Amino acid sequence: MTEHRASVTATSGKPLHLHVPEPSGRPGYHTDFSYLQVSPAGAVRRPPVDVSPADTGELAHALVRVLDDAGNAVGPWSPHLDPDRLRKGLAAMLRTRAFDARMLVAQRQKKTSFYMQSLGEEAIGTGQAFALAPGDMCFPTYRQQSLLLARDDISIVEMMCQLFSNQRDPMKGRQLPVMYSYKRAGFFTVSGNLATQFIQAVGWAMASAIKGDTRIASGWIGDGATAEADFHTALTFAHVYRAPVILNVVNNQWAISTFQAIAGGEATTFAGRGVGSGIASLRVDGNDFLAVYSASRWAAERARSNLGPTLIEWVTYRAGAHSTSDDPSKYRPKDDWAQFPLGDPVARLKAHLIAIGEWSEERHEALRKEIEGQIAAAQKEAERFGTLVDGHIPDPASMFEDVYETMPAHLVAQRAQLLGGR
Repeated sequence: MTEHRASVTATSGKPLHLHVPEPSGRPGYHTDFSYLQVSPAGAVRRPPVDVSPADTGELAHALVRVLDDAGNAVGPWSPHLDPDRLRKGLAAMLRTRAFDARMLVAQRQKKTSFYMQSLGEEAIGTGQAFALAPGDMCFPTYRQQSLLLARDDISIVEMMCQLFSNQRDPMKGRQLPVMYSYKRAGFFTVSGNLATQFIQAVGWAMASAIKGDTRIASGWIGDGATAEADFHTALTFAHVYRAPVILNVVNNQWAISTFQAIAGGEATTFAGRGVGSGIASLRVDGNDFLAVYSASRWAAERARSNLGPTLIEWVTYRAGAHSTSDDPSKYRPKDDWAQFPLGDPVARLKAHLIAIGEWSEERHEALRKEIEGQIAAAQKEAERFGTLVDGHIPDPASMFEDVYETMPAHLVAQRAQLLGGR
């Protein structure tokens, strides 16, 4: 046995080495986006909703697309939405983009401490928001503000007050800006912990099924969070119990300064991991509003029909910085978004509406200005209740509230001590 081991060691020759993935573009160099594996628009089949998870293997490695380069909706995934619905989708994306731009400037003016924009990813949250039903529960991360801004019943002023941590902050200053919470809108409290959204969504969906309810869950993580153990735990439970849940992986190519290949996206796809776990999986063009809506409706129908979970990898690009604390020019080319093969989701839906004769450059510009005016007015209203600049923050005494249904004696005493010391 000893002689055999020595022989193997002696004849193997080359020393072992590790493979460390590298991005295909760095500052000063153009990114080679050939790694994306982009399928032609309309080329990927649309299976019935009761398809076996094992039969979605090629769908997890191809790319579901509806809009072609000329703005035409082609192929079996075209949802055939009416023009009014398309215009509402476009308006919601423009609203999200204008909101982000305003709040980014507000952070630079020190009116809020922190912000994370979703520039380039607006179609994903908007499209799925339109595909879900009232009562469904979303477990989002910190870049899905479009799930809220696509709705008519969410106050933009209230969202801004949360960002400003002011006297009207619905979270009373207890959450980092952008970490919204809207139970009435099916928007679970945003958490900065990575991948917890998946296990929470699966658990909520299982509870809905146990109760015999009709509501489904939607969980959201980024490509980097797929490297967390919670991701794999969620897939196991979702598969075993056929939880009525949509598991969304937003692959925007970068987890802060780490390229998506570091999380395992180099030689395979993130959607492929779902198939390996026995879950129906799709890889979808996240910058194509029609594809997003269609894939989300397909997955929601599977969940509501007791056919189990669906994992969707949304291929998109984070056009801006990871947050206001990040400088992406340090780790990727400055013009990356302009070169991204899947383009701008707003421009693509606009082009489609123009192609079908339901929109024009003039109408688009008028809508953009109208929405920007609405966002500016909302900011002015929110700032009436204070920003970090003027120090109008929630009363510190409120920290003792909302902890117990009835405040215990020791907290009553501590609160009195705080108030007495003023």
